[in-house]
Amino acid sequence: MPSLQTIGRTSAAHQLTAATVAKRRRPFGDPIAFPKDHPDFVPPPLTNRVNLNLPLEAIIDDSSIKRAGRLVFHAVGDTGGINGTEAQEAVAERMEAQIENAPDSAKPAFFYNLGDVVYYNGQSNFYRSQFYEPYQYYPAPILAIPGNHDGDIHVRRNDPPVTEPTLTGFMQTFCDEQPRHRFPYRSTVTQPYVYWTLETPLVTIVGLYSNVDGTLDGRGSVEQQRWLQDQLWSAPDDRCLLIAVHHPPYSLDRPHGGSPDILIALDRAFVATGRYPAAVLSGHVHSYQRFTRSIRSDGKERELPYIVAGAGGYAHWERAMHKLQVDPKTREKIQTPFKTTETGVTLEAFNDVDPGFLTVSVDRETLVAEYWTVPFDMAGPDKPFDTVTVDFKGHRVS
Repeated sequence: MPSLQTIGRTSAAHQLTAATVAKRRRPFGDPIAFPKDHPDFVPPPLTNRVNLNLPLEAIIDDSSIKRAGRLVFHAVGDTGGINGTEAQEAVAERMEAQIENAPDSAKPAFFYNLGDVVYYNGQSNFYRSQFYEPYQYYPAPILAIPGNHDGDIHVRRNDPPVTEPTLTGFMQTFCDEQPRHRFPYRSTVTQPYVYWTLETPLVTIVGLYSNVDGTLDGRGSVEQQRWLQDQLWSAPDDRCLLIAVHHPPYSLDRPHGGSPDILIALDRAFVATGRYPAAVLSGHVHSYQRFTRSIRSDGKERELPYIVAGAGGYAHWERAMHKLQVDPKTREKIQTPFKTTETGVTLEAFNDVDPGFLTVSVDRETLVAEYWTVPFDMAGPDKPFDTVTVDFKGHRVS
C-alpha cells in the first residue's frame, strides 16, 4: 500500500526532458499522465467573498432530507453539446425520469455538474443551446464546478475570437448575485465562487476548480490549496465528505491520463489535515471509470474510491468516447479488476462505450454511487451498470 508521506514523488518514467518533441504515450496500466512542463493556467476572476460555503437550505427546503436521513443527487461532467445535444438530452431525460418515478425519500435533490458545462471556450452565448435548453425540463437545481473548457480563452483554429474574460458564462449562470432568468427555461444559481463548498445535512461537498491544465493554483501560488485544507479541517466529522474536481487524479484512458498536479494537491491536503473523503468525483475523461485506492497513513488503512464520470453528453456517438488503453502485447481490452502500475490503485469497473450519469445516495453511515448508462442505441437498462458502497466512517469499499 502506498504511503502518503511520499507525496510529490514522480517516477523516472514521468520526467520530462528538453529533448521531448511530441507527447509520449504512457506505459500500459499507468493511470497518471506525464507532468506538463508549462501548464496553461488562466487566473479565475477575483472574489471578495470570504465565506465560500453555501448551505443547501439556501437553495431548497432540506427539511425532508433531515427527516429521512438520506440525501440523493445526480452527478456527471462533460455535458456541453457543441456537437449536437442528442446524447446530452437523453441523459437529462433519464435523470428527469428518476426524479419523477422515485419515492419522495429517494428523489434526487439536485444535479452536480462536474465541469465542461459548455464547449469550447466557456462564452456566455453558448449557454442557451448547451445548458439552458437541454435541461429545461430537469425539475431540480443544477450546481456545478467549472471544467477546462468553461475557463479556457484560447480558441481553436477558425473559431471566432473570445471576447469575454475567462469563466464569464459560468459566473453568470452559477455564481450570480441573485437568481434571475437570463433565458426562459431556468433561473441562475447563487454559488459563492468557482471553487466552493456545499453544506448539506448529510454530506459536505468540496468543489475545486482545476483550471485549464489540471492545477489548483498558478506557479508560486497556493491560494486554492490553502482553502482546500481549511475546508477539510472545518468539515463536520459526523457526516460524509466528498471532493469534486474536474480533472481526475487517475485515468486509464488513452488520450489523457490522470492529473499528477491534482493528485499531489489532494494528497498534500489529506496528509496535512488527516481528513480523507468518502470519494473523489471527477469528469474530463469522456467515459466511466471507478478506481479503489488502498492507503496506509497514520497507522491506519483506508480504501478510497476515485470515480470518473465524464460521459454526460459531449461525446455524441460511440467513437467519440475516450477509450481505455489496450494491452500492447495482446491488443486486448483491460479486464477488471485491474491492478494499475500505481501501488494500491485498482481499476474496478469502466464503460467507454455508453454515455451515463451517477446517482449518489448518502445516509449517516454509507455512501452509495450508482452509474446508469444511457446507450446510444436504446433507452437504457433498468438497473445500474455499476454500484459501489462506501462505509465512510470506516473507509471501506464494497
